[in-house]
Amino acid sequence: MNTVISDWFTVAVMQENELLGEVLWGIVVDDSTFRFAKNDYVCSSKITKVFTSNQLIQTASDSIYQTIGKGRKAIIDSDDFELLRSGFSPLQIKLLNRELSVLH
Repeated sequence: MNTVISDWFTVAVMQENELLGEVLWGIVVDDSTFRFAKNDYVCSSKITKVFTSNQLIQTASDSIYQTIGKGRKAIIDSDDFELLRSGFSPLQIKLLNRELSVLH
């Protein structure tokens, strides 16, 4: 097994009305590859396959993620993708965008 995550999202990355792809974002519970520390976040490469029966998700980089619990779906704009990659959760990005829209 590679990386086990909880509090996870499948995140659709959109550019205007076009889906660029979906990635996985979550909190690391365990990582046998030693790439990620426990309780750190992970943002995957593009999701290529979802195995719903055993909650496994495979990505374009051939990483396998075991998801724990019920995941959530989120949508972000491609302009916000670097925030996601930098550790902001989809919920934090949504709140940040809401705050920025109030300021303008």
